[in-house]
Amino acid sequence: MNKKTRKSTFFLIAVFIALFTVSSVFGLDYLFGDNTKTIIKGVDDIRLGIDIKGGVDVTFAPADDIDVTDEQLDAATQKIKTRLSALGINDNELYSDNKSDRIIVRFPWQAGESEYDAEEAVKELGEMAELTFRKGTDSITDDLGNTIPTGELVLSGDDVEKAGYGQQPDSNGNLEYVVTLKLTSGGDDSGTEKFAKATAELSGTSTPISIWMDNNMISYPSVNSVISNGEAVITGNFTAESAKALADQINSGALPFKMVTTSFKTISSTMGEGSLNAILLASYISFALIAVYMLILYRLPGFVAVIALVGQIAGTLSAITGWFGFMPGSTLTIPGIAGIILSIGMGVDANIITGERIKEEVRSGKTLDSAIKIAYKKAFSAILDGNITNVIIAIILMGAFGVPSSFFSQILNKTIFFMFGATTEGVVYSFGFTLLVGVICNFIFGVFFAKLMVTSLSKFNAFRNRKLYGGVEK
Repeated sequence: MNKKTRKSTFFLIAVFIALFTVSSVFGLDYLFGDNTKTIIKGVDDIRLGIDIKGGVDVTFAPADDIDVTDEQLDAATQKIKTRLSALGINDNELYSDNKSDRIIVRFPWQAGESEYDAEEAVKELGEMAELTFRKGTDSITDDLGNTIPTGELVLSGDDVEKAGYGQQPDSNGNLEYVVTLKLTSGGDDSGTEKFAKATAELSGTSTPISIWMDNNMISYPSVNSVISNGEAVITGNFTAESAKALADQINSGALPFKMVTTSFKTISSTMGEGSLNAILLASYISFALIAVYMLILYRLPGFVAVIALVGQIAGTLSAITGWFGFMPGSTLTIPGIAGIILSIGMGVDANIITGERIKEEVRSGKTLDSAIKIAYKKAFSAILDGNITNVIIAIILMGAFGVPSSFFSQILNKTIFFMFGATTEGVVYSFGFTLLVGVICNFIFGVFFAKLMVTSLSKFNAFRNRKLYGGVEK
């Protein structure tokens, strides 16, 4: 008998899956004054794709009718893609019209919106502002009451290669959230060289370097030392959310010119929430039939398989909502739902393979403990072979149809798609995302946790009857 797995293991895992499922579905909110603060996002916080709920169509143009080059327009388009990705809006259509110097973007409504206001939706995307770094915090107010920064320009958005966020020890050794900057390099006019000169001048003085989005100062860090390596850190009273927000704002705000909204309109959904409800109802019925099938055919391993499938679904939903702090949420489209269904099918297939293996080993005369151990060992290679192809397909889809700055896009664009370029078709990306997450959750819940639960239950005398595993009691 496997002594590493205790009798209590089944109950610990079952309780974990139950709590995880409840939190993934319902989330966790609390009231702070008149505002609702979300600690854990639930299914109500999922942003539904344009094909399900509709969205908004927005056209951006250069401010003051300035003439821009095709390269500048393309750079602005890429930055808007980054902003959409930072907001978790993966279902979007974005393209530039070089002849009229316009950028057109279509994206879905926010989660939970009942009154659709296109103008408010555009505000979520944010103003297409210019990013600047300046010496000091001096400014003036014009006749219209607008704040105009007057400090000497140090860097513009073009000088910032990338912004990020993380934690580092403060002067007392306590961890604090910071925003990190990586500046452009190469030549005397690069961001690295310009920042090195400015920090050398201001180091040890009381003059900070302020960061502005158009006429709004978003930060004014002090200069503590000369920074010559092109890497800077912005400290302050940041939380994880505010540090990420500032990093996203810097990344997406690094536009070569200021843009304004010239038009916006609503988009009606092609499938509609009625179709979504029909899909969900069919999914509930299908899951119930699968649960009955697994219980009748595989008995105790089938019972464990049903629990594992619940965990797999909860894991997929939590990845979509942004339950995990280390990854943002994702827009759910109709193809994304298809990815969830396909991954559940792969999970059922994995449990059937394991259940049949247990049956074979038990009926061959092996002891119950040996049968379970050997069955899972033999089944794993078949499950791995069947799922690895789906993982490869999902990665290729996410790389080909994801935001160019995403992990898989960066890898594949350097090796496979570099000659074609990347695009952002959210409906396809959503399919790859849910498929990949579902397969990963299948291995965690349907293979690893299921093995622990079956092994744990087999230690109870009440569950050592070989009939419960498809065999015949001796």
